Amino acid sequence: MKFFIDTANLNDIKEANELGILDGVTTNPSLMAKEGITGEQNILDHYVAICNIVDGPVSAEVISTNFEGMVREGERLAALHKNIVVKIPMIPEGIKAIKYFSSKRIKTNCTLIFSAGQALLAAKAGATYISPFLGRLDDVSTNGLDLIAQIRLIYNNYVFDTEILAASIRHPMHIINCAEIGSDVMTGPLSAIKALANHPLTDLGLAQFLADHAKGN
Repeated sequence: MKFFIDTANLNDIKEANELGILDGVTTNPSLMAKEGITGEQNILDHYVAICNIVDGPVSAEVISTNFEGMVREGERLAALHKNIVVKIPMIPEGIKAIKYFSSKRIKTNCTLIFSAGQALLAAKAGATYISPFLGRLDDVSTNGLDLIAQIRLIYNNYVFDTEILAASIRHPMHIINCAEIGSDVMTGPLSAIKALANHPLTDLGLAQFLADHAKGN
């Protein structure tokens, strides 16, 4: 499973990249605003800064909700760097835009997926990635993992090339569960990624090894 980090924070991206396991980055307008990045040119420059850190896909989201606007924004984003993936919302105009970008061999990430039907439409249109929002489904008492499993089955049935990018990851067990189901990619915060390395028995074992070593010296 590929590991993406979901943030616009350059320090977090650098730290994740230095672990040696980072495959890409996802961002959105909310994450940009959280880092105080505003203004069109500043946002574009920030995408380039991210691409200069990570040698992998970097999802950059359009703001427009009509076909013409998405195409205009998406082409500008794609021209920024070879690693840019144009992030498109799951709406009818978005499906049209994904089909257009697919014909131009521009990579896309269809975001805000909450149903298998939406995932099927995006794959039919040629999306490179689809982003089912696991955590947000859990927030409304719906099992997001069931959705990812359903999408995995459908994609396997028809050998779609579209990759399932599990989004809205909240904790390390989300990552493990997605890996068990067969999600191609997960994107989450640095805290969830780093938490995979933690276990109390590891800490106890290391402390014992170090204590025994100290006795011998």
